[in-house]
Amino acid sequence: MRRNSQIKHSYQPLFLVLLLAFFLGSCSKTPIRETPVEPPPDDTTTTPVNYSKGIFVINEGNFNWGNASVSYIDDQTNTVIPDIYRKMNQSGLGDVAQSMTRYKDYGLIVVNNSNRIEVVTLKDFKSYATISGFYLPRYLELVGSTKAYVTSMKKNIAVIDLSTFTITKEIPTPNWTEVLAQYDHFMFVTSVGDYSQSNEKRKAQIFIIDTQTDLIVDSITTGKEPLGIVIDKKQKIWVLCTGGYDQFEAPSLIRIDPLLRIVEKTFTFPKDGNLPKKLCINSTQDTLYFIRTGVYQMAVTADDVPSQPFIPSSGRVFYGLAIHPNGSVFVSDVLDYIQDGKVYRYNSSKGTLLNTYEVGRIPASFCFPD
Repeated sequence: MRRNSQIKHSYQPLFLVLLLAFFLGSCSKTPIRETPVEPPPDDTTTTPVNYSKGIFVINEGNFNWGNASVSYIDDQTNTVIPDIYRKMNQSGLGDVAQSMTRYKDYGLIVVNNSNRIEVVTLKDFKSYATISGFYLPRYLELVGSTKAYVTSMKKNIAVIDLSTFTITKEIPTPNWTEVLAQYDHFMFVTSVGDYSQSNEKRKAQIFIIDTQTDLIVDSITTGKEPLGIVIDKKQKIWVLCTGGYDQFEAPSLIRIDPLLRIVEKTFTFPKDGNLPKKLCINSTQDTLYFIRTGVYQMAVTADDVPSQPFIPSSGRVFYGLAIHPNGSVFVSDVLDYIQDGKVYRYNSSKGTLLNTYEVGRIPASFCFPD
């Protein structure tokens, strides 16, 4: 049991009673949760903020603490408004905010451990609808203008009707599905395998779904834990595989021909415990980025993975990564996972630091203007 101050000996009975009460209270097995703190009033403007024009930072918060939040970065003034969902709705967002996707005038926030998607109007960030019925949802990908797919850590991909914000059906999948990328009318969805199994037993693969019928029509075997997927300018699909949380195999970056549905090239990382994550691509689709302690930059025409980071971590704990449509590199630092985190904005040509932002707890992902 940790004490914050030293207590000197005293023989007064009253003091002993108080000490005993303190001991019993501080060693209680009841989990301690933070008391929600209202965000400070926004003093940066005298008129209502139009949130649709800025940058959203999705802060996971701590698992089971219910302190997920969204920070708003005003791209014109480089100021931050914290916890805008609570500010505009007088209630918390939920437990573990996983990702956020823009759809027309709405933002769809996947709240993983609350098993729901919160739909907000982007202009004022007020709650518009709540989509429930998920089991540990992960990521949402738009399918045309009428529907979306939502992956899950357990099984089945939910199909969302975007006109009503309801689940209309499920695409049966046996295992954990993660990130998605669309090629023609096919959706490529990474699958980690059975959530409860070790990587030795998990079957890592990509499911290929015909979005016209919502049926799985094919699959491709990948490296263990395929947690990142993007499409480049030549319509090649790149998948980043960690090799497994248990380091079952060396991490890999694979390039897939989506027309032939084959792995045409595999890049292998050293098996040194430094697992790659957060695969991204820039808006011109010719440069890949990922975190491997530091941030790495790799041309899609490269013959091998880079050996040196483009942005060194320098002791920071990089966690989230995204590339702004203008090319700026946004990377988050979770510090010790207990303090509020930071976001750094870098120039993509030289890796020069442009801005630093104070955000919420465990900043994990970003959502940019269209």
